[in-house]
Amino acid sequence: MTTNRTGSTHAARLPLYDATAEAASAVVIDRYSTSFGLASRLLTKDTREHITNVYALVRVADEVVDGPATEAGLDPVLARQVLDELEQDTERAMTHGFSVNPVAHAFARTARTTGFGAELTRPFFASMRMDLEQTEHDDASFATYVYGSAEVVGLMCLRAFVYRAGRPTFDGTVLVDGARALGAAFQKVNFLRDLHADFEVLGRSYFPGVDVRTFDEATKRRLVADVQADLDTAARTVPLLPKDARAAVGLAHALFQELNDRIAATPADRLITTRVRVPNPVKARLAAQVLARRAPLRSRSVTTTQPGGPR
Repeated sequence: MTTNRTGSTHAARLPLYDATAEAASAVVIDRYSTSFGLASRLLTKDTREHITNVYALVRVADEVVDGPATEAGLDPVLARQVLDELEQDTERAMTHGFSVNPVAHAFARTARTTGFGAELTRPFFASMRMDLEQTEHDDASFATYVYGSAEVVGLMCLRAFVYRAGRPTFDGTVLVDGARALGAAFQKVNFLRDLHADFEVLGRSYFPGVDVRTFDEATKRRLVADVQADLDTAARTVPLLPKDARAAVGLAHALFQELNDRIAATPADRLITTRVRVPNPVKARLAAQVLARRAPLRSRSVTTTQPGGPR
């Protein structure tokens, strides 16, 4: 901080840097996820900023392992180094409150404000490293990967939703289970609709024992049912969230419920060649239903009585 000629100090600059870092995170999300942007608009400003800060860092880390870094010329060893440096920078920012990386800075501000730390970021970065080192999974590694890449993100978001409540009067265990289940459902749906791209472009097969080349209806039904079980667990917790978070989480749930239903209705042989999407008019309809408190929080077309897949 500098002083002017009268000896008084200039205004503090950290708030300006905070705002700039959060604006950078918002740009990342706007460019990468229309569904996220639609749901996040239903949050209050402060909560929306925190959720955006979380997802922006997740997106940047994902880009290190999912293509752009390779296209820029990084080999797996250098990509691992870049990812490690991002984790170290993030932890340092969570401890000291500053990073020269605007996205890491904004994320750290959210972590410090809402009360989480390395207990959630370390599993996340560990899962990101798995993408650089592992192309197939067994049940144990799949569970570890989904926890670190998705469930902890749900827990970070939960912190952003409830931190103002201090000691929440609702059942924290139920909310934790719901946050983890919703994160897992999001991840597994993305795996399902990216089966072909993950295998052909990235050389990865996430679901244990599932070979894209022999993917069939029975396998698809089993995986869809597993996603549905997670969505049903998450649906039961939405009414327990603070009021300002219910609509946003409800809409996110409805969007992924729609995706899971569309995957269930898509023949297995088409699923491995076509990326299932929710058309914008359907997204708008679901948003209107959520605002009118009429959005379905359970599928009408997918049974959940089949045995679930790996957890």
